Amino acid sequence: MENTTPTCETTEKKEEKYGIVRFIYDMVSVFVTAIVIIAILFTFVVRFVGVDGDSMNPTLQHGDWLLVSAVNTEIEHGDIVISTQPNSFNEPLVKRVIAKGGQTVDIDFKTGAVYVDNVELDEPYIAELTHTTEGINFPLLVPEGKLFVMGDNRNDSTDSRSPMVGCVDERYVLGIVKYRIAPEFTKID
Repeated sequence: MENTTPTCETTEKKEEKYGIVRFIYDMVSVFVTAIVIIAILFTFVVRFVGVDGDSMNPTLQHGDWLLVSAVNTEIEHGDIVISTQPNSFNEPLVKRVIAKGGQTVDIDFKTGAVYVDNVELDEPYIAELTHTTEGINFPLLVPEGKLFVMGDNRNDSTDSRSPMVGCVDERYVLGIVKYRIAPEFTKID
């Protein structure tokens, strides 16, 4: 008659096999959890966006990488936003908010001054004064729920002055630019 009592040797082998399986299970569990957390973070909290083009010079350069807050924050005058609103370029736009719904924008293309509600904007961030018209007639009342946006490189930017972009629906704002992360880390004000 055979001895069916497990020996120390067979018990140790089973424990060793169970230990390896448990280790693999734990590693897979940690990896899957990390992926889910990262996906949630980059979907609902922050996003990375690259700058394509020169329309935001001198503030942002072609090839810069931006950290964008995707958390629904209150959009303010002067914020740089990423808009995913369908446009003639079929790509997201990086632009500065000039006016919000209910405000009136006027541009004096002779002097280059931009006015919101009859007050001239102080714009130390622009490359040069605004002399390029894009096809929209001014003064313009910005519709509720929309934003009037412009690039900082005013004479080399297709923005809300153009029928190809127009006023941006706030629902299409992906987020507000908070930091330039490459080529150097800089807070965007």
